[in-house]
Amino acid sequence: MRVLLMLLCLLSVTAQATVYKWIDKDGNIHFSDQPHANAQQVKLPDNTGNQVTMTPVNAISNEEPTTAAEQKALYQVSIVSPHHEATIRDNAGDFTVTGNVQPELASGHYLQLFIDGVATSDAQASPVFQLKNIDRGEHKLQLKVEQQNGKVLASSSEITIFLHQAGLIKPAIPAPSAKRVNG
Repeated sequence: MRVLLMLLCLLSVTAQATVYKWIDKDGNIHFSDQPHANAQQVKLPDNTGNQVTMTPVNAISNEEPTTAAEQKALYQVSIVSPHHEATIRDNAGDFTVTGNVQPELASGHYLQLFIDGVATSDAQASPVFQLKNIDRGEHKLQLKVEQQNGKVLASSSEITIFLHQAGLIKPAIPAPSAKRVNG
């Protein structure tokens, strides 16, 4: 193995080829390591080696760099209204969700409301969300603080609400009973 390495080192020193320069009929200048008709040998200065210094490499981290604003932003997020296990009665399926965030949101941070794990709308700076046309039934709500790139910085506890809507089916009308006639 060492012999092979020594041979490669010797070959690299002797591999410094002669460079030839010539001009074609269109006036273009060409360089080659092969001789050509009307080519001139190019004399290279002895000191053609480049000096490259490597800067120390820092370890690569999979974590995104944190800014001073992110380090300070340890948010406390909660849903104020409706409360956990609340029953909401609205035939149109409209209601308001109000959140609370402490401290105030930093620039570039937004609130996102999730219903049953799905974002309800675009992220916003306001902690008040107007929901429209939500289906009746049990739903899980959660509020999250996110950066513009979607990275979640804080989340509220998940709460459950029950949305009731009046049914459209009319109750069955009992059939008139036949009266007995004695006779």
